[in-house]
Amino acid sequence: MKAVIVCVSVSHGNTLRVADATAQPLGARIVSPEEADPRELAAADLVGFGSGVFYGRLHPRLTDFVRALPTEPRPGRRGAHAFVFATSGLPETPVIPFTRPFVRLLEGKGFCVDGTFSCRALDTWAPFKLVGGLNKRRPNTEDLSAARAFAERLRDAHQVKR
Repeated sequence: MKAVIVCVSVSHGNTLRVADATAQPLGARIVSPEEADPRELAAADLVGFGSGVFYGRLHPRLTDFVRALPTEPRPGRRGAHAFVFATSGLPETPVIPFTRPFVRLLEGKGFCVDGTFSCRALDTWAPFKLVGGLNKRRPNTEDLSAARAFAERLRDAHQVKR
């Protein structure tokens, strides 16, 4: 299985740690949106997209990258399979659904989204910075194990489909 992960990790490296944990079982290469080649993504069996959460949304560099991708699925095949992951100071809620709008964006581009993963991470946004940040020791080993397990389920599901 060929897998690629497009990741934006800008503040503390938390999202990159989660990307590394998911990349291992998938044998995936991790790239930034600027390094990503749309042809490589089109040829991949599985594409991961991840970033930290900023003002209730995934990073603009990631969303702008996906918006710029061609809309048509690959000729003769269903759209590429994808997954989404995020790190955030606060949990996703119905009021602030940070992965759901991104999943819809991917689906609009022809991707079949197989799942999402998110975990808490160090957040030093304005009010939290005053107290040294929120979730100071996250993602921790349990979060990274959960990310690895998520990727293993994706890998196993794709092996069954083949």
